[in-house]
Amino acid sequence: MIDETFRDIRKRRARVLREDFCGTANTACEWVRRRKSNRAVGVDLDGEVMAWGQKHNVRKLRTSAAKRIQLIKADVLKVGTEPVDVVLAMNFSYQLFKQRKQLRRYFSRVRESLVDDGLLFMDVYGGHESYRETKERTKHKKFTYVWDQAKFNPIDHEMTCYIHFSFPDGSKMKKAFSYNWRMYTLPEIRDLLAEVGFSKVTVFWEQTDEDTGEGNGIYEPAVEGEPDPSWICYLAAEK
Repeated sequence: MIDETFRDIRKRRARVLREDFCGTANTACEWVRRRKSNRAVGVDLDGEVMAWGQKHNVRKLRTSAAKRIQLIKADVLKVGTEPVDVVLAMNFSYQLFKQRKQLRRYFSRVRESLVDDGLLFMDVYGGHESYRETKERTKHKKFTYVWDQAKFNPIDHEMTCYIHFSFPDGSKMKKAFSYNWRMYTLPEIRDLLAEVGFSKVTVFWEQTDEDTGEGNGIYEPAVEGEPDPSWICYLAAEK
């Protein structure tokens, strides 16, 4: 989607991608796999997680592809990189900036890091179920994945979430992943992007399968969305 959307908007191929909050840099690795002309930079604060990604993701790339990826242990608010075509802020990680001025500063820094026709891509989630303290279980063949919205404060929108795993033998892995962030609304995010100078923000809303009435995994530009109890959308912010 990122590759195709950039080409549709800018009428050229993106080459250099920066994955912020990259963790294991899985997306950055996928980017350099796609074309020999692609290069990627991954930025994250957690050296241990990045080392895992280096061992299990980057080293599995062909040597020529591995040379086209750079991992940087740094703060995304301070890091300096070459101008890039695309910045990714995915998995809702930007919500760790709980103060509005912090998120505004991050968006401003991203804009500065982009080439003149660069784009920022983000994902956003919402709907009234996203504010509930609840658990959602998804069964897979070898494990059950549990998304736990453990705590939500409606006054400041601070939220604590966990991911747990349970296994057929009865064992469990509690709090395998922990998230503490502010649940920003879609209008808040769009307003902040406009404030720091992004010229246009496009919302990509998931389309509906006519047979099932559920989302079909296809995201299209939209100015109006369905008030679903839970939704995920994508944003493309143009410099």
